[in-house]
Amino acid sequence: MSKKVIIIGAGFAGLSSACYLAKSGYDVTILEKNDIPGGRARKFEAEGFTFDMGPSWYWMPDVFENFFKDFGKRVDDYYDLVRLDPSYRIYFDENDMMDIPASMKELKNLFEFHEPGSSVKLEKFLKEAEYKYNVGMNEFVHKPGLSIFEFADIRVLKSMFKLQMLTSMSSYVRKLFKNEKLIQLLEFPVLFLGATPENTPAMYSLMNYADLALGTWYPIGGMHKIIEGMVHLALELGVDIQLGTKVNSLIVPNGHVKSVLTDKGEFNADIILGAADYNHIEQHLIEKKKQDYTEEYWDSRTMAPSSLLFYLGVSKKLKNLKHHNLFFDADFKKHAEEIYDKPAWPSDPLFYACVPSVTDDSVAPDGMENLFLLIPLAPDLEDSEEMREKYYQIVMERLEAITDQEIASHVVYKRSFAHRDFKSDYNAFKGNAYGLANTLKQTAILKPRLRSKKIKNLFYSGQLTTPGPGVPPSIISGKVVASEINKSFG
Repeated sequence: MSKKVIIIGAGFAGLSSACYLAKSGYDVTILEKNDIPGGRARKFEAEGFTFDMGPSWYWMPDVFENFFKDFGKRVDDYYDLVRLDPSYRIYFDENDMMDIPASMKELKNLFEFHEPGSSVKLEKFLKEAEYKYNVGMNEFVHKPGLSIFEFADIRVLKSMFKLQMLTSMSSYVRKLFKNEKLIQLLEFPVLFLGATPENTPAMYSLMNYADLALGTWYPIGGMHKIIEGMVHLALELGVDIQLGTKVNSLIVPNGHVKSVLTDKGEFNADIILGAADYNHIEQHLIEKKKQDYTEEYWDSRTMAPSSLLFYLGVSKKLKNLKHHNLFFDADFKKHAEEIYDKPAWPSDPLFYACVPSVTDDSVAPDGMENLFLLIPLAPDLEDSEEMREKYYQIVMERLEAITDQEIASHVVYKRSFAHRDFKSDYNAFKGNAYGLANTLKQTAILKPRLRSKKIKNLFYSGQLTTPGPGVPPSIISGKVVASEINKSFG
């Protein structure tokens, strides 16, 4: 008889691990508290608009391809993917913008225009970034982080020097480039990793390789199409997905989880996999003496940012906006400090605007626009309707001024989402949006372990454990933990 696995959470990590475990012959059930799968990548529909609630950037296409390939499938079996060109637009001020081209030749021309001689340095930068990407994605992210000896391979040890683990991203970029606009372009991807560029290892220039070389993509219909594809695959493999099922506690006699208590009854299992918020499962579903980490430990962790999001339906077509738009018309360094060093609501926020209807007519009614606004914020801030509305007005005024158009008066649908929603919808620790920060002190074996030390059949996956935050790492996390379960129970 096949062993029974209960997975808590139907986000990317939960669905990924479910597919790998079902393929290996386990009897898999996913319990999801929300009424739609996807976790942070849920969608909702309102007044003819279809909104992705969370992730909107499709980077690292090889990770998605490799996931489906592991099951004899292809990405295009489940959704149609298009590469965006330009990849995105950066606004530095009114009438001062930079479109990031998909073509490498055009990208080099762009660098050369802003800083003569920089195209040669860009080649060097991206060559080193490609090495980091290949080592990082093929070596490090697939290690479970359970022992230092995982990194004892001489090839891995040698590569660690070339990965520039002890050099900061900021100093590395500024050593090569002098133009502030190019520097901001290269530093922005690390803003969501959990530290300022000054405190982020230069290893994470691998993100620039994903961005500038591998490109920015979009699944027609929205990012939730990825979730729909993974759900379809999971069902094909025999996974049982129970939506609207809230887990209340784990029953743990004699060092093993015997069953999961939910608002819909008790589920027995041989193996439990927590693919929802790690902190919530460990601190709130298990009795104290069987927890691996203390409240003090969790409070000492550095979290990646939270976000204030606005989902807006606009009753006209917008000008001067691409699919992805970054607004760097404020002080980049100051906003980063207000996220990481001195947590506070930002005095002058940077923000991001996504208009998927520029690419995809299906996400908005004819003649209208689907507009998604995001302000990165420190986690665990006081979140009130008054504060949300204050920042809506700040961002909307700047958006209108910079793009030279009226928008607010044409908003026919509006919904906000911030800290308290991340907590209520996802049990997100401190209302974080992106998980655990990727700092040196929280890398590999220094992350919360994907296997419980005290409960022999309890495992974890997702963005608070190995390998870290983001959609591709969460998918890989599911594969890594499934492999560890196979080693112990296969």
